[in-house]
Amino acid sequence: MLDSTKQFFIAIRTTIVLAMLTGLIFPGLVFVLAHLLFPFQSEGSLLTNDQGLVIGSELIGQNFQFRQYFHPRPSASNYAAEFSCGTNLGPISSKLIAGLQSFAGIKQLAVNYRKENNLDPDVFIPVDAVTRSGSGLDPHISLENAFRQAPRISLTRNQPLSVVLDRINSSLDRRQFGILGESGVNVLKANLSLDRNSHYNRINSNNLPIGK
Repeated sequence: MLDSTKQFFIAIRTTIVLAMLTGLIFPGLVFVLAHLLFPFQSEGSLLTNDQGLVIGSELIGQNFQFRQYFHPRPSASNYAAEFSCGTNLGPISSKLIAGLQSFAGIKQLAVNYRKENNLDPDVFIPVDAVTRSGSGLDPHISLENAFRQAPRISLTRNQPLSVVLDRINSSLDRRQFGILGESGVNVLKANLSLDRNSHYNRINSNNLPIGK
């Protein structure tokens, strides 16, 4: 009986110590080090406009529909972070390809993309322009996608195409360590860059330009 009681209190003390180490001390240490070494990333990689208002995170995709901005890839979650999801549709799914009345498939997305960017029917369309990402919140588009949108933005803003292409290059995130993933253009950073020194008003906290 005495031995069982002793073992019981040893187990209680061990549980308390482990709970303190793994539930308080270790997370607290990680929190402090992260804020000291990576203050921008630890706060969510938040971006602000020229007025200092937070307008989003460079890690989470947002929807841009105005013609003067780069548009993100389609989203199954409607760009809602709390509903992050993909379509879970296979590559031969008829719903993925042809769509439904309430769901735009690849064919309809391709038609819409060509129309909004004034592209000929036989022009190649980047795959990320007509497919949804696994998370629904991809903050990047491919270089090819950005280049296809550049003439529309140049025309709408009445700016030289070279200026828009420069914004693409300045917002390019290259492969991690040079080998992981693919290079991509961060849509939010590119759109913020477009608004600098522009006659358009700046993006506000609701992800909308204040004026036309």
